Amino acid sequence: MRLRLRGIEKSFGATRALAGVDLEARAGEVLALIGENGAGKSTLMKVISGAHAPDAGTMELDGQPFTPREPRASSDAGVAMIYQELTLAPHLNVEENLVLGREPSRWGLVNRRERRERVRKALDMVSHPHLPLDVPVRALSVAQQQIVEIARACASGARVVILDEPTSSLGRHDVDILFGIIARLAEQGVALIYISHFLEECRAVAKRYLVLRDGKSVGSGELAQIDNTGIIRLMVGREVTELYPQAPRTLGEPVIAVSGLDGPRGKPRGVSFQVRKGEIFGIAGLIGSGRTEILRSVFGLDHAAAGTVTVSGRRLALGAPGRSLDAGLGLLSENRKEEGLLLNRDLADNLTLSRLGVLAKGGFVSRSKQLGVANDLMKRLDVRAKSATQAVGTLSGGNQQKIAFGRLLHQEADVFLLDEPTRGIDVGAKAVLYRQMLDMARQGKAVVMVSSYLPELLGMCDTIGVMCRGELVAVRPRREWDEHSLLTAALGRDSDAPDETNN
Repeated sequence: MRLRLRGIEKSFGATRALAGVDLEARAGEVLALIGENGAGKSTLMKVISGAHAPDAGTMELDGQPFTPREPRASSDAGVAMIYQELTLAPHLNVEENLVLGREPSRWGLVNRRERRERVRKALDMVSHPHLPLDVPVRALSVAQQQIVEIARACASGARVVILDEPTSSLGRHDVDILFGIIARLAEQGVALIYISHFLEECRAVAKRYLVLRDGKSVGSGELAQIDNTGIIRLMVGREVTELYPQAPRTLGEPVIAVSGLDGPRGKPRGVSFQVRKGEIFGIAGLIGSGRTEILRSVFGLDHAAAGTVTVSGRRLALGAPGRSLDAGLGLLSENRKEEGLLLNRDLADNLTLSRLGVLAKGGFVSRSKQLGVANDLMKRLDVRAKSATQAVGTLSGGNQQKIAFGRLLHQEADVFLLDEPTRGIDVGAKAVLYRQMLDMARQGKAVVMVSSYLPELLGMCDTIGVMCRGELVAVRPRREWDEHSLLTAALGRDSDAPDETNN
């Protein structure tokens, strides 16, 4: 057994984050670590990486006691952590990043020849020997940066590699490359722990699973011997009978119409579509295809170069987000930490900032009204927090996303522009947001959802459009799409089937 944990416990004051976790990671195998946000995954990884010392329990690495007191000690022992937010030095080049802090030296000087040999060996291990070494890391794509991060783990001689949501910013092609690297590392005897909310990914790369809930190990075994319903039951402690809820709806007149929209930097290009009352309109496409740019241009965060946006018959001024708010548009950014939330402000402020007027009395916001609204929204969205006065930055990712979504509910938007609304959140939080989206549609709202997760689009949307190289190349009813045809259209190799645009 490469890495074995027994009875790991960790508390922070009165909060018990880990309550007796057992974990086994075998050499040459991938273990899928699964659990809702707040289940204890992050705390457990910090214990393994040496960032936190456990209060109780034991750890062994290759049969020897493993008690790292700091992250460097864990790394020196052969445990590498690949975080969702990459930890590279963007101003340094690839070669420098790969050996940063571990430069081979002689007489106090860096041995450049040995350094390059070590770097080349590490890149060979991840099947990318031709990655340019002298290019600053900031000039690489996100996928290439992730390859550098994994190669750095190989250069350090890692025996255990932990990957935390590694595909959250990757397109389908890059995901396939990453899976190939993981398989290669396993063949070389590395033990890998793969953390993901995407059960399909877990099944693609891992043979065994471990589920955490409320800081405890609640299930483990062979993935081939359990279905997704069983895993979800372990994760949430209850049945989730229908992840993608459906209800009969009658689609009404167009609420928003976009015509000939050109973005400020060539994306989007000549995009036209409309969304009707009660409709959930999905936008698929590869990363970089212009999906996000559509929403930003429609809302006004990016100043479109040309085109028109009409909401309920009223033409909006391009590049004026304040007027978009007034017209009933609500935007959920894919970057919640930098654009969607004020992390140092409390939940009540974050939930109500888009519509403070209804809470004002005599020109001042009534704190009691604000807290009342916030508490109602928190209950509606099943937000797990101590109180509405808690700083939003202290919440788990899934609860932060619920707060960002709740702001649009309080705003009473007529058009919901949702950019990757469920990225990086667990299945329980997803189910909550899906129900809210359906409720909004049933109330006659228009929902536009950008997503990289094709099952989500096929499960939730009435109509799906596909972006390719800045253009909306196909718009069809959901029933005419499947994952293969969506991906084919996104790659620019659409079938000869006629388009049914809803313009």
